[in-house]
Amino acid sequence: MTSMISNLSSDIIAVPTSEVQPTTRFDVYLARNDTEIRESQRLRYQIFAGEMGAQISSNGSDCDIDHYDDYCQHLLVRDVSTGKLVASTRLLGDCQALLAGGYYSTSEFDLGMLDHLPGRKLEIGRTCVASEYRSGAVIGLLWGGLARFVHAEGYDYLFGCASMDMTDGGALAHGLYTEAKRKYSMEGLTVQPRNPLTILYPCRSNLWLRIPPLLKAYFSLEAKVCGAPCWDKVFNCADVFILLRVSEMQSRYARHFNMNQIASITS
Repeated sequence: MTSMISNLSSDIIAVPTSEVQPTTRFDVYLARNDTEIRESQRLRYQIFAGEMGAQISSNGSDCDIDHYDDYCQHLLVRDVSTGKLVASTRLLGDCQALLAGGYYSTSEFDLGMLDHLPGRKLEIGRTCVASEYRSGAVIGLLWGGLARFVHAEGYDYLFGCASMDMTDGGALAHGLYTEAKRKYSMEGLTVQPRNPLTILYPCRSNLWLRIPPLLKAYFSLEAKVCGAPCWDKVFNCADVFILLRVSEMQSRYARHFNMNQIASITS
């Protein structure tokens, strides 16, 4: 895995966005030590607990830490001009999942369906972006780094839980799921939520316009929604299980999975 870290850490990319100056540069790489992993855990806590109100027990560390962190690779995006860590996501491969006792997603869904899919599988989780960098460009950079990792390691499927806000009692979650099920589902690829979202409200016509940026990024890459949402009580959100089959992604998004370059991304 050392060579993968070296390849990613060498990429510093200039990306214009609406939030930052066109000269802003970002370093996209895999965490190289415990200090950088702790930075990621601190960013997660700031967003999940501080912004979303998740009931995370940090034991005074102000970090979001769980059992799976020790088995994951942590993909980071850093603003070179300030040194600030602005985004992160963690990656749990199939081999490491065996050592960890399973995937994180198994806490929310019955993943028996995955056993019937051939090829290698990678779980994506705990994705977060600092509030002032949520134009879409930084999420694109995360995908660019993920692309290199996927190709270097030979994964065939990407999956994970995508979260939707529950502050309105579930209206947004229900509306988005209803629309996503119509547009982005696939027969036979279904998982069962362990704690189904049962409080569902009528969908309003403008809900699709409020789709979370991460979920929008998944759908732009032809991701599939594999079943009804699960209510995550700890994070106070509704999660849907997302599956991406690498081989079937649309050609216009193939740049995200190019080992030789990360495409130019604008907001």
